[in-house]
Amino acid sequence: MRRAQLPLSLVEVALGAVLILGVALGFALGTPAPDTRVPQLEVYAEDTATILATEPPRHDRTTRLQEVVVSERAFERERHALDRRVARILPENVLFHVETPHGSVGTPVPGQVTTGTATVSTGSGTVRIEVWYA
Repeated sequence: MRRAQLPLSLVEVALGAVLILGVALGFALGTPAPDTRVPQLEVYAEDTATILATEPPRHDRTTRLQEVVVSERAFERERHALDRRVARILPENVLFHVETPHGSVGTPVPGQVTTGTATVSTGSGTVRIEVWYA
């Protein structure tokens, strides 16, 4: 009995075609782009915290954040200025919430949203800044 055999070159061509199609399909479909939203939000939050932690105060203390957290009275006096300042620091499409020991400014953080967060410790308490895309 004789057995039929495929020529070796035909097997090589078939394997080569499968390999080329696989590579072409990989390029065509690609891989999903990495989610750059979280790292960018973290940068926005950190930058905002850094600016507020190094910016001179409007009235007294050494920095704007220390001025805001020193007492409830100081927070109430500076609440609107802090809200305006953070809004000017961030891009228009980014919302924020700044939590201090004496109160908060900004928009409450909605559930199920990706946020960037920065925390700054001062001598009078901790300030937490959260930012997210509108």
